[in-house]
Amino acid sequence: MHIGVSRRISVTDRDVDVLSRAPLFEALDEQGAKALRANVTEVRLARGQTLFNEGETGDRLYVVLEGKIKLTRTAPDGRENLLSVLGPSEMFGELSLFDPRPRTASAIAVTECRLAGLGHDDLRPWLTGHPEVAVQLLRALAQRLRKTNDVMADLVFTDVPGRVAKALLDLAERFGQPSEAGLHVHHDLTQEELAQLVGASRETVNKALADFAQRNWLRIEARAVVILDIERLRKRSK
Repeated sequence: MHIGVSRRISVTDRDVDVLSRAPLFEALDEQGAKALRANVTEVRLARGQTLFNEGETGDRLYVVLEGKIKLTRTAPDGRENLLSVLGPSEMFGELSLFDPRPRTASAIAVTECRLAGLGHDDLRPWLTGHPEVAVQLLRALAQRLRKTNDVMADLVFTDVPGRVAKALLDLAERFGQPSEAGLHVHHDLTQEELAQLVGASRETVNKALADFAQRNWLRIEARAVVILDIERLRKRSK
């Protein structure tokens, strides 16, 4: 189901903290950030709901406040490629601010989530009056391009187990929580989605995970892993 309606948000202290870590806000002083937050609208999504589809006109950028959202592209034969999974403070949709062409990916809720949205018409005046905001947005785009280049290189030079290890480490960096057993990474992805994320078949990815588990590097749980030996996993990712 597609979602297109948003409403003005009543910003909580927690939301302020989450927004302050987003590239859009971190360059602003408190007065500037407060003024920009006044233009923010809220969107709530249930698991599996679509925020926007690839090919649609883009007129807003978003910051994740709670939950996780995935960005995907669909091949002509119908296969889905999972580009990234985003969590709190991470931003998406900013490309269309600088290049107002159709969306290059679809955005779908992995879990229930809340998003803060900013319309381009509200944001463009800020880019003129606050050049530091434009610099931060361009830096975020540069980082995304750099990551895309890394992913393309991995598809050529790194085997599937190495890509699985690298993907788990990336998810652990953003979503991992220390526990008595190890680093608990509740990524919320299905086996198929995890396979899409590393660009391999589900069977091959499951085989790599089973091998890691047999070596006692991690423990597999439902839509999660517990990393038991992060150093071994790092070595395998290279």
